[in-house]
Amino acid sequence: MAETVRRDDTAAPETEFSTGILPCQALAACIASGEISAEQPIGPELIQPASLDLRLGTTAYRVRASFLPGAGNNVADKLAGFAMHSFSLIDGAVLEKGCVYIVPLLENLKLRSRTGAMANPKSSTGRLDIFTRVITDGAEEFDRVAAGYKGPLYAEISPRTFSVKVRTGSRLAQLRLRRGASTASDTAMRRLHERSPLIAGGEADIESGLALSVDLTGDPRTGIVGYRAKRHTGVVDVDNVGGYAIADFWEPITASGGHIILDPDDFYILASREAVAVPPDHAAEMRAYDTLVGEFRVHYAGFFDPGFGHDSAGGAGSRAVLEVRSHDVPFVLEHGQTVGRLIYERLTALPDRLYGAGLGSHYQAQGLKLSKHFR
Repeated sequence: MAETVRRDDTAAPETEFSTGILPCQALAACIASGEISAEQPIGPELIQPASLDLRLGTTAYRVRASFLPGAGNNVADKLAGFAMHSFSLIDGAVLEKGCVYIVPLLENLKLRSRTGAMANPKSSTGRLDIFTRVITDGAEEFDRVAAGYKGPLYAEISPRTFSVKVRTGSRLAQLRLRRGASTASDTAMRRLHERSPLIAGGEADIESGLALSVDLTGDPRTGIVGYRAKRHTGVVDVDNVGGYAIADFWEPITASGGHIILDPDDFYILASREAVAVPPDHAAEMRAYDTLVGEFRVHYAGFFDPGFGHDSAGGAGSRAVLEVRSHDVPFVLEHGQTVGRLIYERLTALPDRLYGAGLGSHYQAQGLKLSKHFR
């Protein structure tokens, strides 16, 4: 059962806007009108409060290298030159770590002239270190769909840490539709924080987005501050929820003196120091912090749906989970160091439902938490 938006004094007025991120009811309308279509029915379980889950199609192509088609070019034509072989996903198949694959998605777009889109890996995809980006025909950048785009969608998939089993219908990426320009300015985000706090307690550091820092104090009972992925493990089936023991794939890490040393190219799961909240009338996206401050990087950007961490959706105290990797050299990561920034964008209208337990959301009210696959 979907979770109903609860009106309270922190909620925005019930106003509709001509620009902004489309909420779930508008996404449903796009499906009904044919702006979003698919080879298989698009069920309500695919529609999140402000995003749509995208599904893998029937065939995967192993390619020599990642690519962008470029203006005037089609992905299918590029595949003819770069594909090494293809195989069916209908009965499931393993994507090997370190390899690059292109998979046509089941969904297609026929967007209006003022409507564009952006894509991101789903939370569980990022926590499994599956590098996933969406490509369109004529694309000159990943994960961005030009306003008015009409055509197919493709996923570039490269498992980085674990080999993974996927199948037709598996969901690794999600799509947000945006009408017009809607990115909030720092001034607008400060006003939003005054109306509905974006972090619990303390001052919000808002400059080019809301700063998030890393928590390395650890669990007071165990001292665990995060997890580092093991290099040699079994295959993870992306559709097998709760099917794997943590110890088979991860080793816990503790902080000594409030810091940890990131080993080059190891993959870490950490948590933000701040408890964050996304008001019901906004959506947020986490962007990797500027690498000029160090050789580490929050590896995956991420969508935060309306209601994440918000009291009205039962999410008070939710932390952002951070997928972190250091490149080239070992790097000392200190407790409280800024590692990413959240950019908030207004919705065109309040969504009919919020991120939360009533929607079957796995990561509401989370602290340090691995993907839903691990029990």
